[in-house]
Amino acid sequence: MSYLMKGFKCHSPVICKVAGSLFKVRTLKNVLGITEQQLKISRASSQLSSEKANSYNYIIVGAGSAGCVLANRLTEDPQSSVLLLEAGPKDTLLGSVRLMWKIHMPAALTYNLCDEKYNWYYHTTPQRHLDSRVMYWPRGRVWGGSSSLNAMVYIRGHAEDYNRWSREGALGWDYERCLPYFKKAQTHELGPDQYRGGNGPLHVSRGKTNHALHQAFLEAAQQAGYPFTDDMNGYQQEGFGWMDMTIHQGQRWSTASAYLRPAISRPNLSVAEKTLVTKILFQGTKCIGVEYVKNGQRKEVFASKEVILSGGAINSPQLLMLSGIGNADDLKKLGIPVVCHLPGVGQNLQDHLEVYVQQKCTKPITLYSAQKPLNMVRIGLEWLWKFTGEGATAHLESGGFIRSEPGVPHPDIQFHFLPSQVIDHGRVASTMEAYQVHVGPMRSTSVGWLKLKSTDPNDHPIIEPNYLSTERDIWEFRQCVKLTREIFAQKAFEKFRGPEIQPGDHVQSDKEIDAFIRQKADSAYHPSCTCKMGQPSDSTAVVDPQTKVIGVENLRVVDASIMPSVVTGNLNAPTIMIAEKAADIIKGLPSLQEKNVPVYKPKTLETQR
Repeated sequence: MSYLMKGFKCHSPVICKVAGSLFKVRTLKNVLGITEQQLKISRASSQLSSEKANSYNYIIVGAGSAGCVLANRLTEDPQSSVLLLEAGPKDTLLGSVRLMWKIHMPAALTYNLCDEKYNWYYHTTPQRHLDSRVMYWPRGRVWGGSSSLNAMVYIRGHAEDYNRWSREGALGWDYERCLPYFKKAQTHELGPDQYRGGNGPLHVSRGKTNHALHQAFLEAAQQAGYPFTDDMNGYQQEGFGWMDMTIHQGQRWSTASAYLRPAISRPNLSVAEKTLVTKILFQGTKCIGVEYVKNGQRKEVFASKEVILSGGAINSPQLLMLSGIGNADDLKKLGIPVVCHLPGVGQNLQDHLEVYVQQKCTKPITLYSAQKPLNMVRIGLEWLWKFTGEGATAHLESGGFIRSEPGVPHPDIQFHFLPSQVIDHGRVASTMEAYQVHVGPMRSTSVGWLKLKSTDPNDHPIIEPNYLSTERDIWEFRQCVKLTREIFAQKAFEKFRGPEIQPGDHVQSDKEIDAFIRQKADSAYHPSCTCKMGQPSDSTAVVDPQTKVIGVENLRVVDASIMPSVVTGNLNAPTIMIAEKAADIIKGLPSLQEKNVPVYKPKTLETQR
């Protein structure tokens, strides 16, 4: 087009510039046949696409055990756009799991339990019934959440836990409607059956070490009169057996590995790490998006369908309260405008407490030598090279569930056996050849709460678990110690049994056992139930059985906080199940259901075993 301009001379640079621009626009219009109307449409659509870049169908807060599942399942529909926001970092370095061996090597699990880098590092209030001790609560703050920090034990709980949920108001969450989602999630290395899944993203395996002390523990339990169960996640939870673990080909199989990484390349999934969500945004009672802080900058992002909180039993209620959903009196005291008075937020806090019973081992076969520097290097190199060896297991390979006394209908005590000694959450090195059992009650009657400390999202909330506040809980713990000692005293341990380290032979009377428990009991890291699921008519419920927050629109909570009551066992498998089931609810699909699946019942309740 330059030849058209040859005879045109302009003396004013400004006029020349304007004229030139006008000429270019007109020329473009003429050449391309663009009308004024089309230009307006083009400008409007570019404005719309910039707004669209800041809007998604779904925003999921927290890339943990539930959030990763939801991100995967909701983006299976290419028409659904999802933004997943995580406060912590990725669980890989330069895309490598080997470079993040502290997360992915199963035997390295205590590193991150004791490190703030991938961990919220919570602490409770001083516990009145535990000698005023402040309890340490690690929680995952990384892709995979606590499934990137936990001991990789895969336990579903008892069928009756879910039937109880239904009775407590979580209609549609009974065992026959939950079992199919456990199976949908799972690929068990032993293959599918009536209880196990065979096609899910979550790989579950059994221990490979066949350690002599694990064998002795299972044999001793049978000598004490307890049954052996070949699958405590199947027909029969009651008894002792080999534990299932979320370990696959020698690596921790977190929800980041199972669900997030396989979906990360989908164009309808966006993921942001190191992004702290500070507030849920509302128009009246309609949730429209969230406010977050990333790299020191405060931003807003919007959801056209729903915001889903999957921050866990501490973060989810904290974010609700910061956003004006909770007990109105508490919120007003902090100057937070009330969006919805929902007094159950942060209440009903439940956890599992446990104690370690430790015995010295007379033979050098425990993991004590593996913790010496040269051996640690050898174990680490083998794992880095081929994901095998002692680094490829968390070593919690056997365990069991029993009833504390006659009349109890299903197990209320859990055991994890370890051929090693753990001191202070693994923060203190083992000092001798020893083995131990982690033992604790499963359905304690003590219930706690959490509340905001301030309006600052960076401030941890006040956590009050209210441990051991009932006589029943104290009695159950006493039983835990007595029943463990009975198992350790069996013939199977004769060739390994040295003196008892903890509680110690000097601790015999009920009073002495109670004092030991007050000094040594610790959290099993299972906080739950702080956004309880129930009927809208229940003033203590936070979400309805569809996982929707009661009293507001377009907001859900999907994580361990919505459990109406804590289940009999570890919480990772049930949390993944909750997210699988919630994904179908969100998609508007009917619930999967498997009727009349048999579940073991003791022949008589007149005896304890």
